[in-house]
Amino acid sequence: MKKFFSIFAVVLLTVSVLAACGSKESSGNGKKTIKIGINGDDGELWRIVQKQVKNDGIKLKIISFSDYVQPNTALNDGSLDLNAFQTITYMNQFKKDHNLDISAIGSTVIAPMGIYSHKYKNLNDIPDGATITIPNDVTNAGRALKLLQSSKLISLVDNFDPKGSIEQIKENPKHLKIKPIAAGQTARSLDDVGAAIINNGFAVQAGLDPAKDPLYKEDPNDKSAMPYINVIASRTKDKNDKDYLKIVKAYQSKEVHDYIIKRDKGATVPVVITIGKIKNL
Repeated sequence: MKKFFSIFAVVLLTVSVLAACGSKESSGNGKKTIKIGINGDDGELWRIVQKQVKNDGIKLKIISFSDYVQPNTALNDGSLDLNAFQTITYMNQFKKDHNLDISAIGSTVIAPMGIYSHKYKNLNDIPDGATITIPNDVTNAGRALKLLQSSKLISLVDNFDPKGSIEQIKENPKHLKIKPIAAGQTARSLDDVGAAIINNGFAVQAGLDPAKDPLYKEDPNDKSAMPYINVIASRTKDKNDKDYLKIVKAYQSKEVHDYIIKRDKGATVPVVITIGKIKNL
């Protein structure tokens, strides 16, 4: 997850994924091949999962994407069997907007969103009129605005809609210019703006440390952060598939939990939630 694929690589990847349609392909050695899409490169963690499910006769094939769109469309059309890259809130909004029939089947981690800056070391140092970039997709924009409110840089209207926009800012005492841009561009904007609100995954890809570098970040233990847990998703008709649930179980194992805690040092926090409770978030 240190850098983005080139455009050429993404095109090749897309072609190869779409060419490999079909669920649970046979690998030719008696094992079932299950394809899961992720964002970026988290290979070592998923190799732990691969090793665990191998004993269940499952060959887990990891396919990495550099955006937040293709993993869902590929899952819906059958090019993927599962994906694991998004929050439950983002997934619910995306599938509604694009008429997809996908569902969460298990939780993975909470990855706190943070406010980063290359120019300032403290929130109080951000001057009047500074520009702050935030993700422009509906889910992450609302999440970013709530983070700005939590940091006391702005306040939002009392009936704030989490899917709302900057028009719902009630008070902006520093006259900050809140600029929505593509989520993948927020880290790249740091040299040109006062601060940027960056999703954990893109921060890591940009070489930032989500545990140490943010001027301010979400509290993963706060109840308000729970809608932003990351999930493993399948097509809705396959949500109770026993092999898919074995992959969820492997991800939620102690071995993976301990690996995440050691590797991320608080940048991401493992979460184990049942399917029923995920639906109610």
